[in-house]
Amino acid sequence: MKKTALLAGATGLVGQALLPLLLASERYAKVIVVGRRAVAVQHPKLTQVVTELGQLDAERLRLVADDVYCCLGTTRRQAGSKEAFFEVDFSHVVKLAALTAANFATQFLVVSALGADTESRFYYSQVKGKMEAAVRQTPFRAIHIFRPSLLLGTRAAPRLGERIGGWLLALARPLLRGRWQKYRPVAATAVAQAMLRAAEDDGGGIKVHELGGE
Repeated sequence: MKKTALLAGATGLVGQALLPLLLASERYAKVIVVGRRAVAVQHPKLTQVVTELGQLDAERLRLVADDVYCCLGTTRRQAGSKEAFFEVDFSHVVKLAALTAANFATQFLVVSALGADTESRFYYSQVKGKMEAAVRQTPFRAIHIFRPSLLLGTRAAPRLGERIGGWLLALARPLLRGRWQKYRPVAATAVAQAMLRAAEDDGGGIKVHELGGE
């Protein structure tokens, strides 16, 4: 029997790449997109739930799916404060996991970041690590955590830090081999493809995927 996918963060870099894959996949009869803004896509499989992410509880009955893809994420600069960043990258992600697990979803696939660590000196990495730790406690049959290196792709709102980092890593690319290859910039499309492949495996347990460019 075909399944239902739920995607949060469809307007972000990875989410934009993932949505057409989900809609084209024979695995899914229905794709639910939840977010603050509607996506400019029309498709017979697509259902949109437009809501503030802080109000997910009110939409709980519309968030019933088998596979949940969470591509939520921002930066402290974009969010405007540490508190706003924490709300998006931790609170909304963990709330989505809790609600969909209570709705008997079987798989949760979430985009984190390379270097995620609850003890990190860097606030961004520390929050990502705390998010991962909280998501690991939710009762899904399978949890897939994706830790991409610097993401490549065209954002609606370019991030200067990512552009500078991309230039620097491009210069260092010949040196990033072996165990250092995971630090190579990776295309958002490659991350999206990896997420769908992981869901299609229909495995169990908690898996961490560190993704760098080829």
